[in-house]
Amino acid sequence: MDAIRRRTFLGCAGALMASGISPAFAQHAVPNSSGSEAPRLKAPANACDCHMHIYDGERFPPARPGPQSRMQSNASVAEYRLLQKRNGTTRTVIVTPASYVTDNGVTLDAIQQLGPADTRGIAVVHPTVTDADLKTLNDGGIRGIRFTVFDPASAAVSIDMIEPLARRVVDLGWHLQIHMRGDQIVENADLLQRLPTPIVFDHLGRLPQPAPLDHPAFKIIRAMLDKGNTWMKLSGAYMDTKSGAPTYADKTPVTQAYIKAAPERMVWGSDWPHPTEKDKPNDAVLFDLLAEWAPDEATRQRILVTNPAALYGFARVG
Repeated sequence: MDAIRRRTFLGCAGALMASGISPAFAQHAVPNSSGSEAPRLKAPANACDCHMHIYDGERFPPARPGPQSRMQSNASVAEYRLLQKRNGTTRTVIVTPASYVTDNGVTLDAIQQLGPADTRGIAVVHPTVTDADLKTLNDGGIRGIRFTVFDPASAAVSIDMIEPLARRVVDLGWHLQIHMRGDQIVENADLLQRLPTPIVFDHLGRLPQPAPLDHPAFKIIRAMLDKGNTWMKLSGAYMDTKSGAPTYADKTPVTQAYIKAAPERMVWGSDWPHPTEKDKPNDAVLFDLLAEWAPDEATRQRILVTNPAALYGFARVG
């Protein structure tokens, strides 16, 4: 698989087959993802990947060059479509990555490429954003703004921007997506609990090991979930784990606790192309974790289909 990572992917499985890779392997080979097998878990119709990123350096150069931007190669829409084929998801939520700071052009473009009916976006903005800019983003399929502050070296926004921007976007019906470490959630608990918009926590709330359920951040998140205006992304199992692949066993109690607390406000995301990871995880393994986290098929249907439709405004089917 290391040799495949070094290839220049041309955006379709046919190109891989032309390179001498067998058709069975090419069907599911995906850049920025290890392995080639399909997940054992079958995705239901209209399943949504609620957290991924598009990087398209040729058409959209990074706003912040350098290694701190974590710019990814082979991570354009064409490559992401290969992941959709592998996992069986058809709806997508694209999150503007740190490489682009507040330039959301790559996300808006990807929404159009993947299809506005089945694609939404999460933008990154500063308080200087104009009302006209917000309308343009909303018309383009943006449904929330993200605050990634866990790593100051790559942060495009700051904590002091959160509340002013929450007031700006509340009338649009948008939510705030929060990527903080557990200790940051504790430090900013009062702020997070008084925001007027819905809150969506990234990557299981980034609770540290060991004993994540004993961390004060878990109690804060649980209280917010209980109030009914907070959501959780079941994503980033490889973050803050001591167990590691393939089971990420120390994440199971966390995910199951969240699902038990608010199954109607859980969504799942791949986090492809896994910009925090040098060694890319196996996306089939990550998808199959849902079978352990939520053994009940009806609950998985909520997580993959019903809940994303409610949060992001997809058409309800069936």
